[in-house]
Amino acid sequence: MKQFVVDAFTKNVFHGNPAAVCVLEGWLPEARMQQIATENSLSETAFVVKEGDRYHIRWFTPGTEVDLCGHATLASAFVLTRFFDTQAEELTFTSLSGQLKVRKRGEMLELDFPARMPKLISFTEEMERILHGQRAQAYVDSDLILVLEEERMVRDFVPDYTLISALEGDLGLFITAPSKTYDFVSRTFFPKIKINEDPVCGSAHCNLIPYWSRRLNKPTLVAFQASPRGGILYCEDRGDRVRISGYAALYSEAELHV
Repeated sequence: MKQFVVDAFTKNVFHGNPAAVCVLEGWLPEARMQQIATENSLSETAFVVKEGDRYHIRWFTPGTEVDLCGHATLASAFVLTRFFDTQAEELTFTSLSGQLKVRKRGEMLELDFPARMPKLISFTEEMERILHGQRAQAYVDSDLILVLEEERMVRDFVPDYTLISALEGDLGLFITAPSKTYDFVSRTFFPKIKINEDPVCGSAHCNLIPYWSRRLNKPTLVAFQASPRGGILYCEDRGDRVRISGYAALYSEAELHV
């Protein structure tokens, strides 16, 4: 079985977020897909099967299957349009989060994903401990979002994964702040599903884009994920949908003997 590894949201390998992509003729047992994702030890492994004129996509972290993943969808579209469906200008995926479209946009690929406007909640002592005594505005959708005042606070943040893992519910943590170079910066952490820091998280921007679009009164935004690898996302708020565009770079092709 062929497997590709693609660095998403970057033009250059060793940056952005690496995702493994397996394009299958038919589904493997779920346990085997989880074993492959665990063996890969990347934040996501995507499995794709063509069904009629669409592709069914599933995403696995080293610890579990998830319902939405941006960078692995972008990586899958890169693989499909480069090696399998080379004439396609648009791909439609079915997924646990419904129908997702990916379009070619010059050298970039554009994701069309559901928007998820987070809700304001009370800032707690637990959140203050996670931020090492700093305060923030707190929001939640499926994950906890802490909005900081300055970009340097995001870039300099030292995560305590034990504290983050102790958050109530099945939560990841996003931290974000306005930026002078970009419209906003962020970092994302998912230790509960065995991803300490996700280098560039497309699905997190389903929350971050509507929040920052309303706060800055701008429908189009440029975001930077300030992880050690880093990645740039070109964003658009479309009401109940968001568009997230980025580059991708092929790192490897391999044959899996499973």
